[in-house]
Amino acid sequence: MSMEKPNATPEEENLLLHTALFKQVSSEEAEELIPHLRFAVFDKGDYIFSEGDTDHRMYLLEEGRVKLIRQANDERIQLLSIHAPGEVLGEIPVFDPSGGPRTASAIAMNYGTRVAYLEREALFEWLDEHPRVAVDMLQVLAGRMRSNNERICDLVFMDVPARLAKTLLNLASRFGEPVEAGLKVPHDLTQEEMAQLVGSSRETVNKALMDFANRGWIAREGRSIIIYQPGMLIRRSRR
Repeated sequence: MSMEKPNATPEEENLLLHTALFKQVSSEEAEELIPHLRFAVFDKGDYIFSEGDTDHRMYLLEEGRVKLIRQANDERIQLLSIHAPGEVLGEIPVFDPSGGPRTASAIAMNYGTRVAYLEREALFEWLDEHPRVAVDMLQVLAGRMRSNNERICDLVFMDVPARLAKTLLNLASRFGEPVEAGLKVPHDLTQEEMAQLVGSSRETVNKALMDFANRGWIAREGRSIIIYQPGMLIRRSRR
């Protein structure tokens, strides 16, 4: 990990204004907060923060991708989510009145993953001056909670192929790249990580992927997937 100077350049400031947290914030309001931001760059595999940490920082992902994981006592790993530029990370300890520890670890998925972070005290002082912004922040957090609730329901009510189809569609909507054959989704996940994201075993997820490929819906290409028939995946995700 490499740390950078706290002061933002105009280019850096524009990046922050396009994050989910800052999208409704005026330039004047953001300028009051930007001097309190610190920046860091991480290599692939670096931990941005770890489960159990007791810091109270909130992170904004500017470049790269980050995965959130939890580890069980028996060392099994659960991949909770993948985050893209413009998203907020690690907000739970910031708003937890008891100041509890972090509930997950954040790991950089790309070289040159860049984040900005902010200490809770600075954020709360800023929100005291601009309480309207807190409403925008609540909307971001509410969206995160809605996604978590939907994921729980999917694990209970949907079979593995349906969850896999929905996962592929979600990855496509966020990271998909149009190519001549269809939509290329460079997920950068191992087979085990893909299974963790779907919430099943590697063997079961691989079997479902092979079925999708045999039906002509997708093709696997290393750590990418080419989606030929998104409509069929949508239909399968609703069964």
